[in-house]
Amino acid sequence: MSSTTGPVTTSAPTAPVVRAAQHVTAPRGHRAHTRRRHGFGFWAVAFAFLSVMAFATVPAPLYVIYQARDGFPTFTTTVVFAAYGVGVVASLFLAGHLSDVHGRRPLVLLSVAVELLAAVLFLVWDDVAGLVVARLVTGLGVGLLTATATAHLAELRVRATGSSASAGGASVAAGAVNLGGLSLGALVGGALAEFVGQPLVVPYVVFVVALAVAFVLVLAAPETVDRPEQPVPYRAQRMQAPEGQAGTFWAAGAAAFAALAVQGLFTSVAPTFLGTTFHVTDRLAAGATTFGVFAASALSQIVFAKLSQRRQVRLGLVLLVVGLVVLAVAAVVLQVAGFIGGGVVAGAGVGLLFRASIARAGSLVGPEQRGGVLATTFLIAYAGLTVPVVAVGAALLVVPTLPVLLAYVVFVVALALVAGTRLAAHAE
Repeated sequence: MSSTTGPVTTSAPTAPVVRAAQHVTAPRGHRAHTRRRHGFGFWAVAFAFLSVMAFATVPAPLYVIYQARDGFPTFTTTVVFAAYGVGVVASLFLAGHLSDVHGRRPLVLLSVAVELLAAVLFLVWDDVAGLVVARLVTGLGVGLLTATATAHLAELRVRATGSSASAGGASVAAGAVNLGGLSLGALVGGALAEFVGQPLVVPYVVFVVALAVAFVLVLAAPETVDRPEQPVPYRAQRMQAPEGQAGTFWAAGAAAFAALAVQGLFTSVAPTFLGTTFHVTDRLAAGATTFGVFAASALSQIVFAKLSQRRQVRLGLVLLVVGLVVLAVAAVVLQVAGFIGGGVVAGAGVGLLFRASIARAGSLVGPEQRGGVLATTFLIAYAGLTVPVVAVGAALLVVPTLPVLLAYVVFVVALALVAGTRLAAHAE
């Protein structure tokens, strides 16, 4: 990866920072203690990241229950889901870059606290309006966390090992935790809904406990960002590429957009499509389908971590396109196994494409600007998770399900091919 450190406009301006401590040579025992503390912090932040992302998909297999209970149409499901996407995008735009100035740990703690609030909202306000508000709050917490935790994990790992080369492993871990958490939440939500009483209560109680534990653990994690000596004026995230890196940056953003557009399909419309078209009403099956897609995304990042970025992008494109074509054909011929299998193959491609996109964008700047650049990239990516799904929901009001699904597949495949090809040309 390159490490261009020229001026960039995506993060907040930084004031002079206190770095005196870096010039003091710590005793050997103190260095070992510090490394152990950073190693613990790495796992604490990883657990918090996993818990927050898992909580984000817990409602996916539960939408069918809400829909059956309240009798709302599929479009309402997409509105509820879109509220989550709006929360993520708004949070990334307004605060996703602030950890570069105010520190990683405070933003991680705030994110976990916001998710705890969302869990409580799910428990005490469970009509449609409550769902919309709770999903909006969930998105706000996720937006605070994604770029912050990704940067924090890399910095903690480097300080724990004493080697900058370990940042690559931390990048793999961050990507796997991000998408792996999304897969785990859907599976846990579906399993609890199927086998435990009170399916609209128990999953949220479980995550109240998990998030509370995560909050306590992160309190002990070290900070990795030096605070400014002088207050830094606030400004929202700017949607601009690092200077001299526009082509690479926008290619990475567009590829991430296409990747998460696939995930959006399986966290919003796909469970309903399974129930209405394939008549699969088992709650665990709905959760397992979403789990399979996201788990494949996380696993592919680990399995193919040693491939170069360019090879990851190319393999990701092949898997994504083949998987979506299989899914579309299965939807036409009504083969549920092909529908789910195609989604899993596409999910594996999503993982590789998404990781390469985030890693490439993050490599364009130095650590002092990385949070802002990553926040912008995640903002573009989560627009892919939201905007196409809302369009699908609107189209379903006037067009049958199958044509809408096929049009969605064509759109995502075309975008992925164009953006992925350009990203591969810029990748290393």
